[in-house]
Amino acid sequence: MDVFALFEGRVTDALIASFPELADNRELLGRVVVEPPRDAAHGDLSTNAAMVVAKPLGKNPREVAAAISERFSGDADVASVEIAGPGFINFRLQQSVWHKVLSSIAERGDDFGRADVGQGEKVNVEYVSANPTGPMHVGHTRGAVYGDALASLLAYAGYQVSKEYYINDAGSQVDTLARSAFLRYREALGETIEIPAGFYPGDYLVPVGQALVEEFGNSLLDKPEEAWLAPVKQHVLAAMLELIKADLKKLNIEHDVFFSEKTLHGPGGEIEKTLAWLREEGLIYEGRLDPPKGKLPDDWEDREQTLFRATQFGDDVDRALVKSDGSYTYFAADIAYHRNKVLRGFTTLIDVLGADHAGYAKRIEAAVKAVSGGKASADVRFCQLVKLLRNGEPVKMSKRSGDLVTLADVVEEVGVDATRFMLLFRRNDAPLDFDFALVKEQSKDNPVFYVQYAHARTFSIFRNAARDLPDLDTSDAALAGADLSLLATGDEIELIRLLGSWPRQVAAAARAHEPHRLAFYLHELAAQFHAFWGKGKEDPSLRFVNDDDPKLTLARLALVDGVRRVLGNGLDLLGVSAPQELS
Repeated sequence: MDVFALFEGRVTDALIASFPELADNRELLGRVVVEPPRDAAHGDLSTNAAMVVAKPLGKNPREVAAAISERFSGDADVASVEIAGPGFINFRLQQSVWHKVLSSIAERGDDFGRADVGQGEKVNVEYVSANPTGPMHVGHTRGAVYGDALASLLAYAGYQVSKEYYINDAGSQVDTLARSAFLRYREALGETIEIPAGFYPGDYLVPVGQALVEEFGNSLLDKPEEAWLAPVKQHVLAAMLELIKADLKKLNIEHDVFFSEKTLHGPGGEIEKTLAWLREEGLIYEGRLDPPKGKLPDDWEDREQTLFRATQFGDDVDRALVKSDGSYTYFAADIAYHRNKVLRGFTTLIDVLGADHAGYAKRIEAAVKAVSGGKASADVRFCQLVKLLRNGEPVKMSKRSGDLVTLADVVEEVGVDATRFMLLFRRNDAPLDFDFALVKEQSKDNPVFYVQYAHARTFSIFRNAARDLPDLDTSDAALAGADLSLLATGDEIELIRLLGSWPRQVAAAARAHEPHRLAFYLHELAAQFHAFWGKGKEDPSLRFVNDDDPKLTLARLALVDGVRRVLGNGLDLLGVSAPQELS
């Protein structure tokens, strides 16, 4: 039962009943929202309905609010309606409504909060997509966790989601990787090597060099680079991709599709086809670009070149597609790749990129508008940098990767749960401090411990009930039959009210592509639950288990079970375990 969606429907019905001329204006009615009031003292629900429709109706918002309010005079679920400020309408609900919410949680179980916001829309979430040149580092980790949690959230909210990894295996960095691996191959054959500047120095290439010896023996030593580069490149790319998959597996991340950039290139490839299509559509022309303002970038060229009409689709400048040497620009490959996604039927394309790609959003959004005829949209999400600390001091770098702390380093030290939750406990576009000491601390200052402890505490309460009231039936059927009208204190209703906002949180987070909202909500729910438990230590009448009142105990256990289910659902969406006990 989604109280907010339920009352949005009722408010819309009240609007149409009062002002029939609004019935066909779905766009206007779609702007009506029901949400918690900013101040909880003002009631349970608040709506902007009167202010949304007042101007089109040519009426005063408070006049409209009065007409809407009158429609709720006989609503059995509404205790009172008040008009506030310029025309907000605040509702106070009967306690029985919140009891129905709690019953709904028990009935729906893991599906409480599951929505059909997406209505089956096909969404492609492309995330991580790190160059296959080494192990995953902590910068990749944040995008990996964000993208994975977002994909889970969207699927839970009714979208048809595909999780994709774009393998950047066509650039010059792959040739450099192959040359670096060839040095390790020579090292494995007994040579003393020096790794030049610009090569990949990490120890992770040592086993690759050894594997090359096992496959080729010393047969590559006397061959020129043009002879050994291709087979070494193929071998090292496969090895790096397996390394990346193994790293992601440590975070329980698995993609549905691994898309190779190489497949876009070559005669008759996707890039060539895409540029031909764009030319037919009149979206490519030969021209010169004005020099950018400020310091000229190294890759700017004052010459006649092939340009995409990106400004026609909202970009700041038109974009070059072909370099002076005749090869394609990175953007040409980007257009072809996103057109490929559109041709596969996706209508929302989400790209999760690192902070170093800031500025890519407009060009990608323009490209998707162009290749889809405006039928698909792109949402480019950037993950800001992660600063690794230990007791407030910067963490030293990893020898294995050469110069970076790896994903494996982080997971090995703090575990999957802490890694995932802490990287989601902040907006993706805000810098994040990750302190190893804090995330391993078992205290209320550690958000992941605090939330998991709340979930474990729900099981502890049930164990205490079994010990103190051994004859009390606490099965799902018994909890479903509990007399919930006994839950009448302000603390009880407040906790149920927060549980009842879970479906709204899921829907809003899915629409906004912001899984961090779920982490924030779970932390708030845990805090409220812990606070309730703490009050029971001071006031025996507020304890969840009351030896002298089995009926009240059963009702409160139904409330505890609701907390358990919502915490469990939320942690599962974030890819974090929900333990029954914490050591």
